[in-house]
Amino acid sequence: MNLEGRKIIVNKSSKELSELLKSPENYKDFMPDGLQKFETRDNGFKFGLQGMPEIALKIDEVDEQKAILKSASSSLDFSLTATLNPISENQTEVQMLFEGKFNPFIKMMVEKPLQNFINTLTDKIELYK
Repeated sequence: MNLEGRKIIVNKSSKELSELLKSPENYKDFMPDGLQKFETRDNGFKFGLQGMPEIALKIDEVDEQKAILKSASSSLDFSLTATLNPISENQTEVQMLFEGKFNPFIKMMVEKPLQNFINTLTDKIELYK
C-alpha cells in the first residue's frame, strides 16, 4: 500500500529541515490534534492518538534529500519518508510518502486514517516556524 501527501513548500533550507528531523523530540510538533501520548526513545518515538493503537517509529535515515521513519514493531512493516527537494537557499519542497505491506483486511481498515495522518503531518510541517 502506497500513500502520498501533497507537495508543499517550507521556508527552510533542506539542511535546516534535515537537522530538525534527526531529533525524535521535534516530531511532537507535527503530531495531529488528539495526541494522547508521546514518548521519545534513543532513535525514535512512540505516540498514541485518540481512538488508535500506539505506534512506535524509529528514525532510520536522515539526510538533506530525505527523512525515513520505519515501524519499530516487527509485526508491522511500513515506512514513512519525507522527501526534501531544495528549491532555493531558504525553501524546500517536501512530500510525505507512506509505503506499507498489509493484508487486504488491514489495508481496508487503516488506509483512510493513515491518509488523514499524512495530510495532518503535511499541514503541520507547512506551518512550522
